[in-house]
Amino acid sequence: MDHLLFLGNLGTGEIVIIALAVLLVFGGKKIPELMKGIGKGIRNFKDGVKGIEDDINIHDTDNTPDKR
Repeated sequence: MDHLLFLGNLGTGEIVIIALAVLLVFGGKKIPELMKGIGKGIRNFKDGVKGIEDDINIHDTDNTPDKR
C-alpha cells in the first residue's frame, strides 16, 4: 500500500503546513486539552466495547446446555 486511505501523497511540507494551521486555529494551550479529550473518548469507547464483549460472553456461557 503506497499511501494511506484518504491522505494520498502527503509530504513533509504539507504535514508541516497542516500542523501550523491546526496550531493557528486551536492555539497552543488548547491542543493538549483537545488531545486529552480525544484520548479519554477513545478510552471510553474501548471500555464500552469491552463491556459489550463481556456481556456477550456471559450470555453465551449462560445459554450453553449442560453436558452431563
